[in-house]
Amino acid sequence: MADGIVGANIARFLIDKYRGDLAFIVTMKINDIYLEAKSAEVPFYVFDSEKNVLDRIEGDIELGILAWWPKILKTPLLKAPRLGFINTHPSLLPHNRGKHCSFWALVEQAPFGVTLHRIDSEVDKGDIVFQAPINYDWSDTGNTLFNKAQAAMLDLFKKTYPVLRSGRFKANPQNHSIGSFHLSSEIESASKIDLNANYRARDLLNLLRARTFEGYPGCWFEEDGCRYEISIKIKKDIKNEST
Repeated sequence: MADGIVGANIARFLIDKYRGDLAFIVTMKINDIYLEAKSAEVPFYVFDSEKNVLDRIEGDIELGILAWWPKILKTPLLKAPRLGFINTHPSLLPHNRGKHCSFWALVEQAPFGVTLHRIDSEVDKGDIVFQAPINYDWSDTGNTLFNKAQAAMLDLFKKTYPVLRSGRFKANPQNHSIGSFHLSSEIESASKIDLNANYRARDLLNLLRARTFEGYPGCWFEEDGCRYEISIKIKKDIKNEST
């Protein structure tokens, strides 16, 4: 079940290298993933309901892959594959479960990375199968971290898929006493700057760069009935970098 750039790249990798592994591909709409599956004569269809996914499963399915899939799956579909589902998540779980992971990683100064984990009934709480950390510095924004996560996720999946397809992979429980969880609805209020509040310079800069994302609104404040938005760019001064 694939969507977005990461889903398209993972689907393309599987079609090219492991065509025989694919029982079928599910997409959110008629897009490049759909067209590539059709061209490769891989069974495919556009998602309309979980029931219809279940109805189309013929024979035994070993493993389900959620490749950047935007919807939360529920039982009984979750239990349909013998080994369950593996999800691609753009954070270093248990840090930043939920939405807008790159934003919250910078705001909270949390470790960042990508994770392949089992799916269970709770959002992003399933056991961790594989992870890859991603380093960041002051020159990064929410946008650059998101782009790094997309590239790292594809790389992690390619490296680990031979183990995934074998079924002989270990899964380690997450430590839910650390980390954080955020809903999509939180980002708007979290991005508001109070002109009369006191901020540490470090915290304000982290907030501003976390919400700097091409094509999307930045942080915002209001004055005299008007709303203003802010995005920033922090550039490393290589000439004066300490050794």
